[in-house]
Amino acid sequence: MEREIKQQVTGYRTQDGAGVNLVRVLGNRTVKEYDPILMLDSFDSTNPDDYTAGFPMHPHRGIETISYVYRGYMTHRDSLGNEDTIGDGEVQWMTAGSGIMHEEKLPAAERMLGVQLWLNLPARDKMAPPAYHSIKNSEIEEIKFDWGKLRLLAGEFEGRKGYMSKYLPLNYYDIHLNPKTSAVVNTDSEHSVMVFTLSGDAYIGDELVKEKTAVKLTSGDHVKIKATDKIAQVLFMSSKVLSEPVAWGGPIVMNTKEELNEAFEDLERGTFLKDKIFY
Repeated sequence: MEREIKQQVTGYRTQDGAGVNLVRVLGNRTVKEYDPILMLDSFDSTNPDDYTAGFPMHPHRGIETISYVYRGYMTHRDSLGNEDTIGDGEVQWMTAGSGIMHEEKLPAAERMLGVQLWLNLPARDKMAPPAYHSIKNSEIEEIKFDWGKLRLLAGEFEGRKGYMSKYLPLNYYDIHLNPKTSAVVNTDSEHSVMVFTLSGDAYIGDELVKEKTAVKLTSGDHVKIKATDKIAQVLFMSSKVLSEPVAWGGPIVMNTKEELNEAFEDLERGTFLKDKIFY
């Protein structure tokens, strides 16, 4: 059965961090429908003043943050002692788990284009050890088709395997379509599937979806994606629905209000980080 559009969410412009201009697409109003993806922020600018302020050191608990920088660069530094720069097609995958502090610097580039996802952690893994992993271009397989190409950022695609998530399965593809071409992507019928039009408009099924729009799909075993008379770049994300309660406060996402309060009390007491601090 072909998947169709169940819901569309068009992003809105806002600021975050120390003054980074971005498009916020998913947030606390879309938690239930897009479960287990909590947030999706999109960056797209040719003006460095929009983003070079970056995101100063801040805490996270209970989630994983997954940043895909297709154009431009992002430098990560955290309380575990990690410092790493990704860019021009690479991914950084941070497991906040029991607690981490990190910062993200966005140096000036010709264009800054990418997204950051917040992937919820299951209740049993909320307090897992924090970790950081970068997925470099050498680890990302590019699969060529008549209609364009698919970059396997994480998970599996037609028997091929990329970086595998430890806690929740996530199939994450960057799909590039040539003008007036279409692709059929097979999907796990038990997974929740969404797509995001990163650059250009595209038809999902038979419905036109404007650029910078997240689309939640109905159940099924495949989805058809078609370009207009211009090229399209579409991000595909597939995972398992958690169907767990969400208690969300700023950079921390837990399952109950009590757990959320405890996290902020930990911050006040200086007991938030369960691993050694090196920053």
